[in-house]
Amino acid sequence: MTPGSNIPLPVTRVTVDVAAPVRLDVSGLLLTADGKVRSDDDFIFYNQPTGQGVTYRSGGGTSPDSITVDTTAVPPGIEKIVVTASPDAAGQTFQGVEPTATIRNADDNSVLASFTPPQLGTETALVIVEVYLRNGAWKARAVGQGYSNGLAGIATDFGVTVEEPAPAQAAPPVAPPTPTVQTPVTPPAPPVTTPTAPPAPQAAPAVPAPGAGKINLDKGRVSLQKNQTVSLVKGGRPFLSQVKMGLGWEPAYRGKDIDLDASVIAYGPQRNHIDSCYFGKLSIVNGAIKHSGDNLTGEGGGDDEVIVVDLGRLPQEVTGLVFTVNSFSGQKFTEVAKAYCRLLDASTGEELVRFDLTTAEPQTGVMMAKLIKQFSGEWEMTALGNFVKSRTVRGMVKPSAQAL
Repeated sequence: MTPGSNIPLPVTRVTVDVAAPVRLDVSGLLLTADGKVRSDDDFIFYNQPTGQGVTYRSGGGTSPDSITVDTTAVPPGIEKIVVTASPDAAGQTFQGVEPTATIRNADDNSVLASFTPPQLGTETALVIVEVYLRNGAWKARAVGQGYSNGLAGIATDFGVTVEEPAPAQAAPPVAPPTPTVQTPVTPPAPPVTTPTAPPAPQAAPAVPAPGAGKINLDKGRVSLQKNQTVSLVKGGRPFLSQVKMGLGWEPAYRGKDIDLDASVIAYGPQRNHIDSCYFGKLSIVNGAIKHSGDNLTGEGGGDDEVIVVDLGRLPQEVTGLVFTVNSFSGQKFTEVAKAYCRLLDASTGEELVRFDLTTAEPQTGVMMAKLIKQFSGEWEMTALGNFVKSRTVRGMVKPSAQAL
């Protein structure tokens, strides 16, 4: 396709993949006839992945992010869904970067069309494709419209409420936009140490606003909620090369021991299974990943099992790690209390990232977290908390690959 060209959509469900040689943040916005969202719920992105008829899927740094549109589920009054992209790295432009949008049949993955915007330069965000309704029929159009003020600029242009990040060294990043009544913005004032934005309702550090970048370690220890991601960088550089993943749990009922097994599964760039490290195989990938050994009860304070990962020594083909916990004895996670995972600096023991499993399902396996290597070489940790019916790590290989 060329800029401005369009195609009729022969199917009701389409997926738009956006690929580039760098990591991108991809999003979708549901627009009415006036070109605006109805509310911030119509902004679909990595921290709000589902909406009415529109869903976001992360490629995890190893495959393209995508937006899927089910035209039969798009609500009345929505006439257009725009698909946007911006480089994940702060301040990076599209200079020398050629993103390609591929429009596919979402049911059989067949290609309907593709579009690479020409002559990009200082743009930091892009409306790349739109799926729109015209005379009762759905079509797709190649757009390629650039913005110089990032994803936040696009969101604001289409009516999304985007709060500006606080001054440096001030409060933690503000939470993602929520549907609220617009209030006047006061003129810029000299920096102050007391934040003027309303506090986030949860105690954990909040998620950055669109365009502000993902959470990193600049402000110290990070407490994740399910599906939140933290970049293991500090001051713009990878913070450390050797980490420990500590996993812990306690019996939900006093006096009843529970034997859980922590494992890590290593994958390649195509989600191919490379190896698994668990109580029966305490060292893999030439010793770059090591397991502390089996804990049979879960009793006692501190981590029950620890997995040490030397990120600097991992082979190039290892791009994804998924940390899992299984109940070999068949007890369900509804019989477990205070399950958590935490990432530590292996050299100092300092806790960097923590994820507490606050819900439980009557299953025998859970994917706790994943570490994904980005195009830039840095690693990101995402909290999962997804339950699976599996008593062994072998049964976790396939669902964990799908979670990458």
